[in-house]
Amino acid sequence: MELVDDYARRLNINGLERHIFKGEGQNPLILYVVEASGEDSATAKNVMFYGHLDKMPYNEPWEEGLSPTEPVIRDGRLFGRGSSDDGYAAFSCLLAIAAAQAQGVKLPRVILCLETEEESGSPNLISLLAQAVDVIKTPDICFCLDSGCLDYEQLWMTSSLRGLAMVDLKVECGLTGYHSGEVGGLVPETFRIMRTLLNRLDDVQSGAVAPEFHSEVPEWK
Repeated sequence: MELVDDYARRLNINGLERHIFKGEGQNPLILYVVEASGEDSATAKNVMFYGHLDKMPYNEPWEEGLSPTEPVIRDGRLFGRGSSDDGYAAFSCLLAIAAAQAQGVKLPRVILCLETEEESGSPNLISLLAQAVDVIKTPDICFCLDSGCLDYEQLWMTSSLRGLAMVDLKVECGLTGYHSGEVGGLVPETFRIMRTLLNRLDDVQSGAVAPEFHSEVPEWK
């Protein structure tokens, strides 16, 4: 947080405000906000950028001469915890804002949202966003600055992500235990029911998702 904030202050971004939201036992959520510029600022878009500051765990031991917290440049490459994995998000977004202001470009309202627990599954992100709703307001669009690139010769953009769905599923067919010799053929097997339900989501052989879950992809022109 201090590293990013020091960088932000040195850029001298006009109107930059920082907000920190943190509940008891939670890692903080940091917001950098720059209000819209120009005569039509009242009707300007509200653009949100997402990134995260936390990095993967240490996973000791490292190679001899390298450690997770001491950055080392070897053969033109940077080694150290946090040298990749979204390390660019805060710096590139803030630098882009500063560059636009220096050129006199009219900007929308910009929110840089930085969480600090992405590597642990973001357990508190939703509640922290709820705390910050008066600052964030309603974004017109959100850009996720947490993707990858296949080379360093051009700019790469990810247009969509597959996402993740987590479901707690419990199947019950009886309130108590039953003797298999008496009701073994009458009481359905719960595992078989669960497997049938899962088979309705996708094809177990091909992995094709059921048509009901297909989303329409817009035609780009």
